[in-house]
Amino acid sequence: MKNFLYALLLCGVSTCAYAAPSPTAAASNLIKRVLPAYADRFAVALIPQKNGKDVFEIESKGNQVVLRGSNAISIATAFNWYLKYFCHCERSWNGDNLRMPEVLPQVKEKVQRETAYDHRVYLNYCTFSYTAPWWDWERWQREIDWMAMNGINMPLAITGQEAVWQQTLRKFGMSDEEIRSFLVGPAFFAWQWMTNIESWAGPLPQQWIDRSVVLGKQILERERELGMTPILQGFTGYVPIALKRHYPQADITVKPFWLRYFPPGTAQLDPLDPLFARLGKTFIGEQTKLFGTDHLYAGDPFHEGAPPKTYEGYLGKVGKALYEVTVSADPQAKVVMQSWSLREEIARAIPQDRLLVMDLNGKWKKNQAFWGSEWVIGVIHNYGGSTMTGGSLPSVMRQLTQGAGHDTIYHHLTGIGIFPEAIEHNPVIYEAAAEMAWHPKMPDVENWVMSYIHARYGAEDPATQRAWKVLLKTVYAGTAIESRRESTITARPALKVNGASPNGGLNTEKNYRFKDLWEAPAAMLASGKSLRDLPTWKYDLVDMTRQCLADQGIPLQQAVSRAYQSGNKDSFRIASRLYLDLISDMDELLASNESFLLGKWIADARKCGVTKAEKDLYERNARWLVTVWGPYDKDAMLFDYSSRQWAGLLKYYYRKRWADFFAFLDAELQKPVGRYVETDSINNRFKRPANEANDFYRRMSGWEYAWCEEQDGSKYNSTPVGDSYTIAKRLYEKWQPVAISVYQ
Repeated sequence: MKNFLYALLLCGVSTCAYAAPSPTAAASNLIKRVLPAYADRFAVALIPQKNGKDVFEIESKGNQVVLRGSNAISIATAFNWYLKYFCHCERSWNGDNLRMPEVLPQVKEKVQRETAYDHRVYLNYCTFSYTAPWWDWERWQREIDWMAMNGINMPLAITGQEAVWQQTLRKFGMSDEEIRSFLVGPAFFAWQWMTNIESWAGPLPQQWIDRSVVLGKQILERERELGMTPILQGFTGYVPIALKRHYPQADITVKPFWLRYFPPGTAQLDPLDPLFARLGKTFIGEQTKLFGTDHLYAGDPFHEGAPPKTYEGYLGKVGKALYEVTVSADPQAKVVMQSWSLREEIARAIPQDRLLVMDLNGKWKKNQAFWGSEWVIGVIHNYGGSTMTGGSLPSVMRQLTQGAGHDTIYHHLTGIGIFPEAIEHNPVIYEAAAEMAWHPKMPDVENWVMSYIHARYGAEDPATQRAWKVLLKTVYAGTAIESRRESTITARPALKVNGASPNGGLNTEKNYRFKDLWEAPAAMLASGKSLRDLPTWKYDLVDMTRQCLADQGIPLQQAVSRAYQSGNKDSFRIASRLYLDLISDMDELLASNESFLLGKWIADARKCGVTKAEKDLYERNARWLVTVWGPYDKDAMLFDYSSRQWAGLLKYYYRKRWADFFAFLDAELQKPVGRYVETDSINNRFKRPANEANDFYRRMSGWEYAWCEEQDGSKYNSTPVGDSYTIAKRLYEKWQPVAISVYQ
């Protein structure tokens, strides 16, 4: 009976009977999900594309608003446009403002918008791990609606790959135990599908594989009914190391550890080996049985790694083999590649009309606009889910409108892409990025933002306008789209802190004057009382205040270091207590908003399990990802990659590390001679203290891994505690005078 039920579970969308709703029905269903009480006030209709591109219209007819579009996504985009620009409402990652007017506003002059872009692409592999590993169908359904309302028509869709691998590897003689040992833990699939790791944080329970199939089917069914063309996984020759035992004659190379410390390494089946064609065709076939196909296959051979062979002409043969195995399984296939680790010889070996390149972060210029293939210009913006308010809003808007004319410089540019490693932060960046697809030229940034916050708060409030004008001159100014503006608070403790995460760096006043940013929460606190219950307003108030406090941590930590180095015990103790007090206050502030809760992250992970063992494994995965990241090693370098300023994580992890460091330094100050002197020798790659830099860091890194093994969820609130306005007002009054004094 169990096997029969599992067979039903695995019935793929390509073979199961499913009557998809019409585009107008799909759009109407979306409206009912978002605004059920107003659904009958909207009429929807299809219209032809304009100049071969998607288009939408908005018009009033009597008491109804008519939304027309060239497909369901265009209609959903029209719906969102009407909510923003006529009703002044917003559906957001961090809460909604859906205070709709009782009578729908009239559209006095018909609105018509068209896009220059065929493809509006969304999601990075990393997003599935840094943000979405614990999402259930309810959360995915909300995200897919967000995609449609923001015009996305080509999302990456990799949920359920675990089952594809299981079905494939069974056909090649591997046992379920071997397969589940090969598969990583559920927080780390992004890097397995990008071919970087295997086995870490597992073995994977069968329960998770079964769950992922159901969820993957639901996601794809909804995306397809809305008219999206999801990108599924392709095959590049990444295989389990254990497959080498089953096929000893095959050309399978065990590659070096990713980042030089991630055992047991990974295996690469040479694309020129006959087994490659067999295994690849089977993989795509099994995926199609489970999830159907839209003929788009992501394939990035040798991602962040070296090819197994280096002789001249080899990479061209790899590209040819990759293309041939894909079309052997699906004659209509198109290969989708990221620009991140793209190699020219591989790309050129694929027919130009069968390759679509995702330019994640502006590599098109040095790659000759990808040698005649279609490509998408995109933005990453965030790495690891790090908590910071910022990124150049003008640069985002400019980058995603500059190719709208398709002039000869851009050659075969066919779309725009939003490729963050994590989401649910800086919603203004992502809503602007998506909307630029519908602007023929870049709009005035300040005017656009004033319209954005009118919808976000439902009112033209002078105080919130002042706050956002401050943000536009500080955190959202500059030129760097992918901004790393870290605080010492989430960094591994040291006297000299260079940054929190690998490749990161502390925020500096080269980006903006820290004291100027305090004017933003001051203005928010002066805004109208009617806004204080709005989830969107509360999130923004907390986030602005958090950024001010995080920036303040930088000079306060430097004051602690100066006091220690001068040997002034009293100054050291005063400064270190002040710094720890700042972290505690930040934790209290963030605990008042569900977007900043470690407890919710852990609770969501545990909900995915059925047995205690499963729940414990998923919690361990959740803790690992946002702290130590990978296995213990003296040369580990991914720790603190996420550097998230979350309630619970600040109080019980980052504050504990700094308190222990200050206790260590305090004891050293008691020595008459020979006290601790910090040198650069403590640092490993990226100028951060190594796990075994000295006895203190050895103890501390051991504690970090022990913290990840804890199962005491009662410490961490999974729902908000306290009133955001009251807490933010009190902390502003407490810390703003300190900030002004410090910065002067």
